[in-house]
Amino acid sequence: MSFPRAAGILLHPTSLPSRGGVGDFGPAAYQFVDFLASARQGLWQVLPLGPLGYGNSPYSSTSAFAGNPLLISLERLAEHGWTGRDGLAGLAQGSGPVEYDQVFAQKMPLLFEAARTFLRSASSDALRRFRAFRTENDWWLDDFVLFDSLRARQKLESWNQWPRDLARREPVAIEKARQELADDIQIRCALQFAFYEQWRALRQYCSERAIRVVGDVAIFMNYDSADVWTHRELFRLDKNLEPEVVAGVPPDFFSKTGQRWGNPLYRWDVMKERGYEWWIQRMRWATQHCDYIRLDHFRGFDQFWEIPATDDTAVNGRWVDGPRDDLFLKLREALGGLPFFAEDLGYITPEVYALRDRLQIPGMSVLQFGFGDEGAHIYLPHRAAGKVIYTGTHDNDTVTGWWRSGAAEHERRNAEAYVGRCEDGIHWAFIRAAQTSPATLSIIPLQDVLGLGSEARMNTPSLHGGNWRWRFEQSRLTGELAAKLAHLAELTDRLPKSFGVTVDDNFAA
Repeated sequence: MSFPRAAGILLHPTSLPSRGGVGDFGPAAYQFVDFLASARQGLWQVLPLGPLGYGNSPYSSTSAFAGNPLLISLERLAEHGWTGRDGLAGLAQGSGPVEYDQVFAQKMPLLFEAARTFLRSASSDALRRFRAFRTENDWWLDDFVLFDSLRARQKLESWNQWPRDLARREPVAIEKARQELADDIQIRCALQFAFYEQWRALRQYCSERAIRVVGDVAIFMNYDSADVWTHRELFRLDKNLEPEVVAGVPPDFFSKTGQRWGNPLYRWDVMKERGYEWWIQRMRWATQHCDYIRLDHFRGFDQFWEIPATDDTAVNGRWVDGPRDDLFLKLREALGGLPFFAEDLGYITPEVYALRDRLQIPGMSVLQFGFGDEGAHIYLPHRAAGKVIYTGTHDNDTVTGWWRSGAAEHERRNAEAYVGRCEDGIHWAFIRAAQTSPATLSIIPLQDVLGLGSEARMNTPSLHGGNWRWRFEQSRLTGELAAKLAHLAELTDRLPKSFGVTVDDNFAA
């Protein structure tokens, strides 16, 4: 797909300075959209929005379809009668790092109580919309809320550690659990309803301001997820329901033992026999809730690194063929188009580039990668025609942090030769290089727009713990900054183009 030329900002909603210790879909989100509009930005890119699993990573979710309840705004619930404003008084103001344990302990009980209030006293129109939501989404919702409820009852133990009859989804045990947990399941359904009503309302607000939302889909699923528990036949599990093989990447310059991610691998032969139904559902859902989609680890659709589950490292893995064109042709047939771009960073073979080009899916360029040896030049702006260009991603240090301590001397020398010295900071030199490039989409992490250092890094892939916590201060989004971005968007022909409002939702009121 060819995207219209545009500029935008990468910011996950958890990084918003909302009340309660974590960003959400409340007032701070709408203020951020107002900033994007005044800065003439046409894109807002987010990370995956699913419920958090291990390590609080948005890429390690417990569902491919459900929403993260921490992103539900209690303030917006109060506006619609789900909760009183008295309960909001204890929600902390400010923009410090997300303390997930504290946030879960404080916010989830308030959300549950709001859901109970809604179920007891909602208007007939709201209950009608809720029942319609349940009916329209029962194909994923029923299994997810049961999984979520059972997981809570089992004190967040992975599903393979549950009682055998529940782990194996024996019908009698499943039906008994649905009856025993009926009230809790109803509450979790109400929270998913609230999440998607608030998200659709926020998307409508974006659409009215000609801002497209860029979503993100991880190729693999977390083992401890409703999807693996529900669709075990689609994953490479042994007779004990443990993974036979897991995902990762081989040893390289960054790691002598590679990366063992641990996600179970797909049974692509079974997927194909079933017409890739699960993937079609997944990508249809993604495209219904975002305008464009970034496909994480696109390399894995051509070939993926298969690691024996018994191995502690990725050293003894092997490359195995993925679904390639077959999957995407089915997706195009079902969806009518592929509004995707590919995360094709790292060691990429000619076969992967050929697959991407045959499918007409743009790739990515990241400026921080462009100033090393000669092979790195593929990431430089002049090589970015038709691509999506970034100064850095959520996995990178910020440009300022990289410049101060991460870049080698020859990289800094090469960068200065390419972008020149910059009175307003190296981050602005990189932003200008990205915006003036021939890339169709130019997306800048908010940390780089603000010129922040390594303290604002979102994720360090090799670091266990401490990631995904950064939040910004609302006072940093000044009118002067918006005007500077708007001027640059105008000069580089990246002004947003209206594309119409397609969302109709009560929370938009």
